[in-house]
Amino acid sequence: MYLFPLQDPGISPNSNGLPGLAALRQMVGALLTFSLVICVAAFVISAAAWALGSFNSNAHYSGKGKMGCLVAAGAAILIGSANALIRWASSVNLG
Repeated sequence: MYLFPLQDPGISPNSNGLPGLAALRQMVGALLTFSLVICVAAFVISAAAWALGSFNSNAHYSGKGKMGCLVAAGAAILIGSANALIRWASSVNLG
């Protein structure tokens, strides 16, 4: 049994509350695209550093390259799944 009753303010997200919502969605979509392109570039640069570090027997560059590849791949996974994660966390039908 609850000590305090749950309060429902009666407010729910809507898609017609702001006049610039369509433009904002387009800007965020473009930001997602730019972010994924940057992740690909970071992955390529990190893989090159990893390869050069391994080729030259430089453990520091090799380790940093490995870490960069992991970070770039993790960031791409998070960015690519951002919409699904937010939909799941908020349990709001955005479609």
